[in-house]
Amino acid sequence: MMSDQRFSIKQWAEDDKPREKLMLKGKASLSDAELVAILIGSGSRNESAVGLSKRILASVDNNLNALGKLSLKQLMEFKGIGEAKAVTIAAALELGRRRKTEDTPELHKITSSKAVFELMQPLIGELAHEEFWVLYLNNSNKVIYKSQLSKGGITGTVVDIRLIFKTALEHCATSVILSHNHPSGKLQASEADKEITQKLKLAGNQLDIKVLDHVIITEKGYLSFQDEGIF
Repeated sequence: MMSDQRFSIKQWAEDDKPREKLMLKGKASLSDAELVAILIGSGSRNESAVGLSKRILASVDNNLNALGKLSLKQLMEFKGIGEAKAVTIAAALELGRRRKTEDTPELHKITSSKAVFELMQPLIGELAHEEFWVLYLNNSNKVIYKSQLSKGGITGTVVDIRLIFKTALEHCATSVILSHNHPSGKLQASEADKEITQKLKLAGNQLDIKVLDHVIITEKGYLSFQDEGIF
């Protein structure tokens, strides 16, 4: 007697696991069918989610725009697609449609320490407490991501070196710029500032991720480690 067990993603051959493939090789490595299969989650007794996805795509000549126009009722006509899966597919394709209508945000290109000041001063320049931020750059020196690493009192902040480079790898950054504010208004690097910068430079060298600068920000000015030769 045939088992009623479904073909879940976990049961597929290793090469046929879209979720694992996305995590290991990136989303661009997946076919349209594999991406839809992730939305579906599981197939039926006799058909995997990838197989079902291929069948759905074939019905619209493998055109994602046409797939996005299918109603919930039309999607549910495919064996293995219930209301929940139909809603998931429709929602994902609607997000894709809306994404196409939005403008791609322009990335800030860092050409000097002044550019770092102009970007970071509105965020941290006038705070009464100290914050440490990291700018993550691509190979064109454009900021692809920025994040607050720590937040503390006027006396200082705690910097997690491992977290900085974990984030850099996740965003495929080729370099980073460090930045923190001095609520006191003093444009002077402390020994702790210099020490953490050197540690980060050494760690970055091991991963081929350059630490380009460390910029201290105040309300009206800035100090660049690179400009001052503190590196």
